[in-house]
Amino acid sequence: MITSNPFAELSAIIPSFAMQAYVVAMFLLVIGGTVLDMIHKKSAQYFFENAKKAEKEAKRTVSGGDKASMMVATVTSEVLTSSEFQNPRRRLSHLFTMYGFIAFVASTVWLIFGYTSADAVAPSWLATTWHLGAASLCFGGYWFWFFIRVDVVSEGVKWHDLRKADMFIVSLLLMATFALLWSATMGGGTLNMLLCILFILSSTFLFSTVMWSKFAHMFFKPAAAYQKRVTRADESRENLPGDFDLTDPAVQKRFPDIPEYMGKNPSYMGHGIRRERPHHY
Repeated sequence: MITSNPFAELSAIIPSFAMQAYVVAMFLLVIGGTVLDMIHKKSAQYFFENAKKAEKEAKRTVSGGDKASMMVATVTSEVLTSSEFQNPRRRLSHLFTMYGFIAFVASTVWLIFGYTSADAVAPSWLATTWHLGAASLCFGGYWFWFFIRVDVVSEGVKWHDLRKADMFIVSLLLMATFALLWSATMGGGTLNMLLCILFILSSTFLFSTVMWSKFAHMFFKPAAAYQKRVTRADESRENLPGDFDLTDPAVQKRFPDIPEYMGKNPSYMGHGIRRERPHHY
């Protein structure tokens, strides 16, 4: 199963051009949904206005070379390895889900556009990538859904209590799950066709609800992470205080209430939010 191309068998029922048209339509829905999301939430406007404001409040000039190195660091750190997640479990879950989604979507496009004609045979590694991508997506997504979600862990919310914010992850998991089940039951008649329909419906829901789900945030996250690095480098810091050593005499001179209320050698109290896992319910 894992080395076979499920779309090749589907082409006996649905023509290749119809599958290719569907992929193009989903691609256009993602673009359109992202643009509408930007217009509705004015996220792009806010981002550029915030960047201009940071430039005016900058205390030092950041060179073009520094900005280029920060851009590379953003790609290698926040994008490729998701370093913004301090919780290692959440980070691993996100990486399994992210790379599984990329592998699944990329291999789907490749299989449909390159290997659905009668005389085209997909290489086994490509079909394996499709299956492993879906499996990785399911592993990371279900791990997050049942064991890591903050509202479930800290607030005692039931895993089946669906909300609008869950639209993205639920449709993503359903798409990957039905894809694997559809492939596993290939040749299974009515059951196989039912799973294929559910796979198509969940995929359509995922890509057509970009404006209302968290899908669009994937495109803004790298830009926001890069801007955050720039504001730290030019010391504008988005009007947030710097990371001070409270025992430093210069800091205590600048903020005289520190020694007054905490003494001249205040202890480091750390980041309280990272001190323990949420479990208060």
